[in-house]
Amino acid sequence: MLGAIAGDIIGSIYEFECVKTKDFELFPKGCFPTDDSLMTIAVGLTCVSANLDDERDFEKTLCQNMRMIGRLYPGAGYGKSFFYWLHDERRGPYGSFGNGSAMRVSPVAYAAKTLEDAEKLAEWSAKVTHNHPEGIKGAKATAAAVFMARSGASKEEIRAYIEEKYYSLDFTVDEIRPIYSYDVTCQGSVPESIECFLEAKDYEDTVRNAVSLGGDGDTMAAIAGAIAEAFFGIPENIAEAALGTMDEAQRKWYDSYAGKLYGQP
Repeated sequence: MLGAIAGDIIGSIYEFECVKTKDFELFPKGCFPTDDSLMTIAVGLTCVSANLDDERDFEKTLCQNMRMIGRLYPGAGYGKSFFYWLHDERRGPYGSFGNGSAMRVSPVAYAAKTLEDAEKLAEWSAKVTHNHPEGIKGAKATAAAVFMARSGASKEEIRAYIEEKYYSLDFTVDEIRPIYSYDVTCQGSVPESIECFLEAKDYEDTVRNAVSLGGDGDTMAAIAGAIAEAFFGIPENIAEAALGTMDEAQRKWYDSYAGKLYGQP
């Protein structure tokens, strides 16, 4: 969960100032928690306050948390459709297949007891806004990878499961870097983010892979970083730097759920 937030913060400056190298400043001046971090926090809060066996309660609680937090940070970088959704409680899901469903999903992998449960909660978390099949698919693939990583699966097992059920990963980061461009769809950024983790040697290397593609840097680093944290852990200096960028309210919300979810077996 913090792996997603740290990835988002690291990538926040590079979202529109794309780099095509792994040699960049990790926490540059002006980096900040974007909508990716805020909505990850909203999902985390939901995972410790909603009934995880009741789809309606989970979705209702999630919508309340997302709108409550989102409205407090109107300049966090929301997409146009999501921004309208935040400010109009009459609006339902709007058929999105954007990668917002994947960037916020990681807490469900810590709340879930089984892989199937993680995928179920991922679908619920996605479809309150991103109810397009590709939007749901991106969230489920990310949650599955995080759950498998935190449960001791090998990279080979994670790759095999993702390829069997979700996406082809028949490319390498170095192969696609020269030609990859900004893409906010699940289908155009989630498999690439997963590959960034699969090729990495540690958490930092994962995030550097994701940002170096020169795409939707904060979101791809959030997705890849969530998986990397579950597999490698997150270095203390990176965790402290990420937490240090949060304001008091963000840190309070994060602390209110993180201990409960991280503490589960």
